[in-house]
Amino acid sequence: MAEPRKTSRSPAIPKISLVLADVDGTLVTEDKVLTRRAQAAVQRLHDVGIRFAITSGRPPMGMAMLFDELELDTPIAGFNGGMFVKRDLSIIEEKTLPVDVAAKAIDLIREHGLDAWVYRGNDWLITRSDAPHVAREAWTVKFQPKVVADIADELDGVAKIVGVSDDLDRVQRCEADAQAAFGRRATASRSQPYYLDITNKDANKGAVVEYLSRSIDVPVREIATIGDQPNDVLMFKPSGFSIAMGNASDQVKAEADATTDSYNDEGFAKAMERFILGASD
Repeated sequence: MAEPRKTSRSPAIPKISLVLADVDGTLVTEDKVLTRRAQAAVQRLHDVGIRFAITSGRPPMGMAMLFDELELDTPIAGFNGGMFVKRDLSIIEEKTLPVDVAAKAIDLIREHGLDAWVYRGNDWLITRSDAPHVAREAWTVKFQPKVVADIADELDGVAKIVGVSDDLDRVQRCEADAQAAFGRRATASRSQPYYLDITNKDANKGAVVEYLSRSIDVPVREIATIGDQPNDVLMFKPSGFSIAMGNASDQVKAEADATTDSYNDEGFAKAMERFILGASD
């Protein structure tokens, strides 16, 4: 079994000025609930002067229900950093896929037997309303997709393409093939075991860390990150302190400085209380 990057039970924790959290599998529970304890932990961060930010593969509009509850005053990174918005959803910055990369991504997804979704601006485009995870995703993000005749005709100004399947091995193989096919021209990583996200080469959670460092003038070494999926490892690497959720895979845990409990056992709140707030007392 892989070992954590640091094995101390009380890992050395640097000064933390900003916490950057993944949303699904981390900040919210399996039922997509922000618990009172998690909300209280974020409020305590605010109280001691530690800023808080969120990033997700979700579209920004799909995180809007969290903005007020978390009293966010930092840029919100949707599409894994493909779009940064303010709390009022006005766009600060957007990174889109080149059309030829988007077309190749659709081909690759279909070759692996996955369904394809396209996100463009505030639109979520699909070809089948009864496809796997469509209903669940619509409930999660609180808006409906638009059904189009052919996704391949809708590739101008695309922020993210998603390959979707409950055959998790297929998703993993598609991820590896996409990474090999695109190299540095695009970012391809799983945001959930059943979702493969393909975004602009500069749209990844590692780039989110760098963007927030620049935009709100916080040194990278003073940023703590917390997440559960392979795409979260990209933000673990540059950050000063990283935390893997208990529901993360062993591979993800091996890349983090510390591990907390699962998202169904207050893992986010416990991590803030123990590692971040405890270190700031």
